[in-house]
Amino acid sequence: MSDRMYVPVGGAADPCRRGRRPLPLAIAAILLASSAATALAQDPGSAQIVELQAQIESLKREQADRDARISALEDLLYGILDSQASDSGETQGQAPALASQTASQPAAADARLKVSGDLRVRFQGDHSDDLAVDRRSSQVRARLGATYAVSDRVTVGARIVTGDSGDPNSTDVQLSNFNDDLEVSLDQAYVQLDFDHLKIYGGKFPQPFVRTDLVWDSDVMPQGLAATYKRPVAGGGAFKANGMFFVVDEQAADSDSTMTGLQLGYETAAIGSWKFDLAAGYYDYRLGSIAGADAGDFRSNLRDQDGTYLSDFDLVNVIAGVNHAGFSPNWPLRLTVDYVRNLGAATDADTGYGADLSVGKASDVGDWRFTYGYSAAQTDAVFAAFSHDNIGIATNYKLHALTLDYVPSPRTLVTGIWYHYRPFRAVDAAPRETSDWLDRLRLAFLVNF
Repeated sequence: MSDRMYVPVGGAADPCRRGRRPLPLAIAAILLASSAATALAQDPGSAQIVELQAQIESLKREQADRDARISALEDLLYGILDSQASDSGETQGQAPALASQTASQPAAADARLKVSGDLRVRFQGDHSDDLAVDRRSSQVRARLGATYAVSDRVTVGARIVTGDSGDPNSTDVQLSNFNDDLEVSLDQAYVQLDFDHLKIYGGKFPQPFVRTDLVWDSDVMPQGLAATYKRPVAGGGAFKANGMFFVVDEQAADSDSTMTGLQLGYETAAIGSWKFDLAAGYYDYRLGSIAGADAGDFRSNLRDQDGTYLSDFDLVNVIAGVNHAGFSPNWPLRLTVDYVRNLGAATDADTGYGADLSVGKASDVGDWRFTYGYSAAQTDAVFAAFSHDNIGIATNYKLHALTLDYVPSPRTLVTGIWYHYRPFRAVDAAPRETSDWLDRLRLAFLVNF
């Protein structure tokens, strides 16, 4: 409770509501009266006395007029306040300052709280060769997140999602299991510190790196510490630096598994109709423990006979992007090229690359966007535990992807994706062959808020 005293204003109990006199006019009247008394004592018939008496009468009339106007305004003001208090159930004569203060507190809290989320329903069709049957399935995904600005420097955030809590690559839930309820988990819980151009994160936080699906799946939320730095430079460009210490698997009685990563980037200002950006990163995994890993984490990376990874994972990753204004404001162009190499690979299957070309946008009602992508990842080119799961092969693949996006109404998106893919190298693909092309079709409807 505040230490400030509250004194009611207005209403029948307010002794100050009526009969107020402006202080300057009262002082002036007292001074004139004193001067008149002095002059009268000196010369009762002087012209000075007559003039002073006239000024006093003029001040009295002016003060009376002001009193009348003030009284009328007070009646109008307190009539409005009493009416508002009656309508809202408040006590008559409640202080407007207190009411305003009470109302402003939830308004300020609302301004610091930001809530967002999305819901997606999806149909998927998988068409295979003779090694597997064709499959049709449906998935649902729901995410709800919030951030709260504790102060200008400190923000906390959290997000709950559907999906298997043991799978970091996906928040989708397969619709099956005799109508079992959906599983939900917390995939973000972090604190964020803001220092002008620098942001520091701790906990389980959003992915800080510039990325494509080649190296980082969009659902992977790292845990540990991270920092992002963005500094504008002369001419309208910007320099960026992102760093992260990722706690992959911590064990009390064994060596830990961690990842230390650093990414530097630069984006240009607009050069006519063109803009360019470049990001280069290095991700150093130290896999001392695999106790927390399962088959969904190892996926298609090579392993020794004792079950540990055959390769170290020291990834060099370069991403370059080009934007063009396109044929019209509704049809911008974007080309993204990605390259990764694992310097710690114990095999020559250590390289991955990809390119995506998109035309159009998907931000306003009626927008269309077309994207074609091609990518290839050799067996130990990336750490498969955190790479994308869009297709049935985590690594050792060649992939064509065609995507169509359409915005039918505000905050909605309809997406169709066709994946056409096959194994990259036969020696790591058994029992599949490199000539076996597989197809996956996805149709999805997304609502976001």
